[in-house]
Amino acid sequence: MTTYVITVPGTFTAGVEDETRTRLSRALRPADPHRTRMGSDQDLDPLTVNEDDTFTIRLAVEADSAPQAEEDARRLADSALHAAGLDDAGAPLGPAVVTGIDSDV
Repeated sequence: MTTYVITVPGTFTAGVEDETRTRLSRALRPADPHRTRMGSDQDLDPLTVNEDDTFTIRLAVEADSAPQAEEDARRLADSALHAAGLDDAGAPLGPAVVTGIDSDV
């Protein structure tokens, strides 16, 4: 298995409270990219929110292939958003993409 860092973009359509951001960050913690070598080196935060209410979720996912990692990351991001009280209309996600691979190979 390989550890992938996956980036999932999205938009908060109605803004988001600080408390919701905190809940979302907590829900993303198990897949925090800081646990990878590249995440520590590049200081990758699991959640970045921009002034225009767009956001980026970065997750570390172990998978056998990049497509599987992207699918798993998308599922994790959806789950974290729902755990924070957001639905697909309040925080739609864009396509998940591989932005790093952490492998000993």
